[in-house]
Amino acid sequence: MPPKRSRWRRSTMARPLTYSPFARSVAHLASSYLIKRQKLNNKLLGSSPSALGDGIIKHSSKEKNKQSESSEEEELEGFIQADFVFFDPKPDEFHGVKILLQTYLDNKEWDLSGFVDIILGQTTVGTVVKIEDDEDGLFSVTTVLNLGRYKDHKCIMDIKEFLIKVCLERNILDDLRLLLGEQAQYVGLLVSQRVVNLPPELLPPLYDALFDEVLWATEDEPTEELRKSFCFKSYLLITKIYKHKNADQKKRQSSDNEEAIIYIKPEDEIFYKHCSWSCCFPLHSEHVTTHELRNYRLMGLVMAVEADEISKFREELHSLIDES
Repeated sequence: MPPKRSRWRRSTMARPLTYSPFARSVAHLASSYLIKRQKLNNKLLGSSPSALGDGIIKHSSKEKNKQSESSEEEELEGFIQADFVFFDPKPDEFHGVKILLQTYLDNKEWDLSGFVDIILGQTTVGTVVKIEDDEDGLFSVTTVLNLGRYKDHKCIMDIKEFLIKVCLERNILDDLRLLLGEQAQYVGLLVSQRVVNLPPELLPPLYDALFDEVLWATEDEPTEELRKSFCFKSYLLITKIYKHKNADQKKRQSSDNEEAIIYIKPEDEIFYKHCSWSCCFPLHSEHVTTHELRNYRLMGLVMAVEADEISKFREELHSLIDES
């Protein structure tokens, strides 16, 4: 398997990226609010980059002293140049990954530490993103975990319990139980959490690395059991969206400028397009409230995507980024 060390130089002020102009506008406002809020929190608490929707890129005073006058001017305008590097997960990133995943299951109390341990223990498939020469900051984690392989771990049992509780539609619940039970050995839980302003240009190489590693693992893992554990037929995703309070009416009123759904992560709109089923559920954890989002509610979204659809997803993600 090729060594992983990809470098990307990008501004930390990412452009909102969605298909719809209205959604882009709202996403920009939401992102700006989140970044400003986290900057205030960091000043008060001295914290490291926080979870999805709350993260900013932090620079030490030593690093700031090295910046040129032009760089300082860029920072004042909200732009800081940074070299993002992809790494395999390793145990000393426990705290950073745990922060990114702290609202993964809304406000549920569960074995998050055990979940992080599994992610960091699977080094052949998975990526964390850092800034070059900055060991403290971790800005993204992406991986796929086999639900059958880890079925006896408490964290996976907690996730299954959570999903069965929030997915209430009868026809969806039957499909979900099938993926969590009989077909679990062929189901990959796709985990992708990151700070809010990670540059969207990183998304195609991130997902390319993930799915390439899945393919390589089916050939390169040392035992047949491990190789088979990456032969996924389906992927299960847990993510978040903003859903209009009158979403059902919006679908019938195409002339309205407000979108029925705003995807916080642009790739989720592509996943949704290719999913075999999905379900939405209300969230209870703290979330952004702005004037532009007054008609929207933060919702959880569960999607099942067949493995055969991944090649189309990758193509469309590249097209979305390249054209933006």
